[in-house]
Amino acid sequence: MKFAICNETFQDWPFDKAFAFARQCGYTGIEFAPFTINKNAYDISVERRREVRRQAEDAGLEVVGLHWLLAFTEGYYLTSPEADVRRRTSDYLGELARLCRDLGGKVLVLGSPKQRNLLPGVTHDQALEYAADVLRGVMPTLEDCGVVLAPEPLGPQEGDFLRTAELAVRLIEMVGSPHCRLHLDVKAMSSEQKPIVDIIRDNASWIEHFHANDPNMRGPGMGEVDFRPILATLQEINYQGWVSVEVFDYAPGVETLARDSIEYMQRCLA
Repeated sequence: MKFAICNETFQDWPFDKAFAFARQCGYTGIEFAPFTINKNAYDISVERRREVRRQAEDAGLEVVGLHWLLAFTEGYYLTSPEADVRRRTSDYLGELARLCRDLGGKVLVLGSPKQRNLLPGVTHDQALEYAADVLRGVMPTLEDCGVVLAPEPLGPQEGDFLRTAELAVRLIEMVGSPHCRLHLDVKAMSSEQKPIVDIIRDNASWIEHFHANDPNMRGPGMGEVDFRPILATLQEINYQGWVSVEVFDYAPGVETLARDSIEYMQRCLA
């Protein structure tokens, strides 16, 4: 099983220090929040993209892809009823696909709840249509870049759009492209009525990427969720993608979050 970690976990660490420590812990992949490079992807130069990719490769890490795609941006919204906003959002996702390709990544995880939650007067069904319009617009660029965009179901604590894997798959089917597949996150799945292992099994043919964390906002093994059946089910369905650690509560400290998360998952597999 391939383990990666999201780079914002390292907060203000320089990239070379963060990447070296991640590799020391046993990770072989690194996943980027674009805002850690620049809040505007259009402003990330070719030279900077090459530099970051080289830093990861020098540390022995593969760049997995990007997440937090629309965080800290302005003027973009996945479920806007305004056609011009949807067009700009689609164009920006296209630039993120090019950034992902330039860094060596293969997947864009589309969470970003603050840029997708239901706007006043917009129903969930209408929001699905608007989101599908945005995503269909970026599919040719994703295909050209060899990148997959993976919508992420998020729980009610994050928002009110795509709260379940079932709804995310509905959106994916509306887009109708092999470059649009499913991302699953343990913290988010914990908010569903269905057991996590059943969500994984029921969506096995759609899963592109996977985030490991706990509802307490920390890493795997730092809360109540038992990862042994989760990792066993990923093996059962022959999942070949990355299991990437994503945390939101940094109180335990960078070293503890990074090291303890992977050591716990390795023990689960053993």
